[in-house]
Amino acid sequence: MHNFYKIISFSIEAPYTLRILFDDNTQQTINFLPVLYGEVFRPLREISLFNQAYIDKEVHTIVWPNGADFDPSVLHDWEKNENELVERAKKWDVVETH
Repeated sequence: MHNFYKIISFSIEAPYTLRILFDDNTQQTINFLPVLYGEVFRPLREISLFNQAYIDKEVHTIVWPNGADFDPSVLHDWEKNENELVERAKKWDVVETH
């Protein structure tokens, strides 16, 4: 079963790192740098673009001006998803460079 979460707020804690508050009153602090690869996410390595993150009021997740976003459930359960996302992101980068 897939749980649905809404992001209520977030703050920038450090470069590429956000503290996210969810509607179930839990929080995650996530360093996104290890997953910023591929066509959509690599541009977020430009810190000025990364820092333009905002909450989309329709889908209740964090999005960036270039259209990048993450499923709120993935962010909510980051510890469970992080290793797989990092490995997948590395593959996106290899595909792009060939």
